[in-house]
Amino acid sequence: MQLFGHYVGTERSPGLRWANPLYAKRFVSLRTRNFETSQLKVNDLDGNPIEFAAIVVWNVVDTAEACFQVDSYENYVKVQSESALRNLAAAYPYDAHQDGVKSLRANMAEVAAHLREEIQDRLAVAGVEVKEARISHLAYAPEIAAAMLQRQQASAIVAARTRIVDGAVGMVEMALERLDQKGTVHLDEERKAAMVSNLLVVLCGERAAQPVLNTGTMYH
Repeated sequence: MQLFGHYVGTERSPGLRWANPLYAKRFVSLRTRNFETSQLKVNDLDGNPIEFAAIVVWNVVDTAEACFQVDSYENYVKVQSESALRNLAAAYPYDAHQDGVKSLRANMAEVAAHLREEIQDRLAVAGVEVKEARISHLAYAPEIAAAMLQRQQASAIVAARTRIVDGAVGMVEMALERLDQKGTVHLDEERKAAMVSNLLVVLCGERAAQPVLNTGTMYH
């Protein structure tokens, strides 16, 4: 409520209320609202173009600041949310190719929490509280989507191969150690190398191994 342009107070109590007829009154809703930003085309930390969108849940907590500090608090929420979204996208890579690096795709909960904090910092001046902010759309831009899909597939293949090799090496070490402990056979270094080679081929190969009957020895 205002009297000749001067703020005189806010009435939040429910029920029927009377006010000075000279007061200019403006009604502001305190209900929780949400909106989805448009799909923004931005660059991530690595410079890759991505499509990014978010849903922001907010409500007015200070009606005086919402009315007097900004021209239109609803438009202010929209513009500042999209600005924070652009800034956030540039702080993270879409995919992390190194351990310990947070990314937009793999750490969505942490990214959403960061987004909420950044939007709240921008909207505090307008008396608005951000209750939740979450990512609703995240994808590579169409012009690089195919290339990035191949990169993801290659990364997955390399990671799978690395795990297979690690497991195979552990199994070979265990086999040699048990043979030595039980004294089943005594292998010199050359035979151990041949055994290791054969076991790695069997364990790491994509196709089933075909048995070969060896009727001679490696020395004759």
